[in-house]
Amino acid sequence: MTTVAFAPGTEARFAVARHVADAVLFEGYVLYPYRASAAKNRLRWQFGVLVPPVWSGVADEPDVQRTECLMEPRTGAELAVEVRFLRAQRRTVEELRADGSFAPVAELRLDDRVLVAWDEGVEERVALVVPVAELAGDGTVLPFTRPAAEEIEEVTDADGRILGRLVRRREEISGTLRISAAELDGPYRVQRLAVTVANTSAWTVRPGADRHAALPYSLVATHTLLRLDAGSFLSMTDPPQWAKGAVAGCRNLHTWPVLAGEPGRDDLVLSSPIILEDHPAIAPESPGALYDATEIDEILALRTAALTDEEKREARGTDARAAAVIELADTMPPEVLERLHGAVRSLRSVTGAREPNADFLEPDTPWWDPGGDTGVDPGRDHVLVDGHAVRAGSRVLLRPRLRRTDAQDLFLDGRAALVEAVLHDVDGGVHIAVTVEDDPGADIRREQGRFLYFQPDEVEALEDR
Repeated sequence: MTTVAFAPGTEARFAVARHVADAVLFEGYVLYPYRASAAKNRLRWQFGVLVPPVWSGVADEPDVQRTECLMEPRTGAELAVEVRFLRAQRRTVEELRADGSFAPVAELRLDDRVLVAWDEGVEERVALVVPVAELAGDGTVLPFTRPAAEEIEEVTDADGRILGRLVRRREEISGTLRISAAELDGPYRVQRLAVTVANTSAWTVRPGADRHAALPYSLVATHTLLRLDAGSFLSMTDPPQWAKGAVAGCRNLHTWPVLAGEPGRDDLVLSSPIILEDHPAIAPESPGALYDATEIDEILALRTAALTDEEKREARGTDARAAAVIELADTMPPEVLERLHGAVRSLRSVTGAREPNADFLEPDTPWWDPGGDTGVDPGRDHVLVDGHAVRAGSRVLLRPRLRRTDAQDLFLDGRAALVEAVLHDVDGGVHIAVTVEDDPGADIRREQGRFLYFQPDEVEALEDR
């Protein structure tokens, strides 16, 4: 057994899986609008958190994560294991006083950012390589510890004068990694692999302590990567028929293992606190980490670019990763943003009768081609609303219908909007594309052709100014 760096072949394979594992590691790390003051950024670290044992008994949160999966190792095979997690690093802000001392403050305002107290995530990993033959019986146990530490960073202005400092503190954490394997009965040489990660950190729960106090002693976003250098893993999601009974007998706690890496290969497993499908992958259109998986990348990028300058200053001061998101949104070229819109993952050839409405198009024109029907012009067409012609340039009052609208559209009820286009679909429906007046992101939406859409009975015509 060794805890040294992986061999080049194993490191290369783990590098493939880490693209997805990084998304798991930073799932919900900092949510839009990327400011510490936002309500949804005050309750953090929701996935794969292993709390200290004493807090597990108080709050009924897990201190142990267990992975069980099936593998078919060849003779002499070695198993490489990498456990990854974040460690909460508590950052406080102090201001320089006239007497030369430093005092804690709620915020420190600079020209380009506003620094506030925040918990940063420090990446940690526990790695080992062990021959599969050594995993029989009690297997292998690897204790690990990360010592407490404190770091101080001076904060200066543009002229180099010291204004304050950031104090970062990490508490001591410890844990154990236990790995074992047992061969199953039957005609197939299959082994059940068990990997258990436990938080063993010592922490005294003081009166009034809450989850926030326990987080610096926790393993956050804990997940495990596994690799066989000779042999294969079986899919836990779609196992072969003969292995379904053995898969059903596996016990996974607070995590779920899937095959990782390229489809068609089965030497890698990612055991994640977020349930994934086999061979998960990051969309090739994704321009970078946005840390907020509750949103579509395209929408999130547009909304981030539309933040006010003051909101961006606070986001930059909240976290270095939040600052990177702001920079990404502000500098994203139009062609990159365009790739986020309407990606098609699979197309297949079909044969048969002509598509509906084909008779209305020019010969050999695909029915889905927006320019195939020369009888429509979104920029000039109009639709009658209460006897008024509504076309591009008209002003309307939005009245979204509850029976068919997105819930967020209800917040636009009664807002004035500018009509950008009137569109007709292949089924004869009419859709009015609009931008909301006083929307700070309207220019960006217009430039990229990203509009809100309403039907004629969901708007009221307004007199043009």
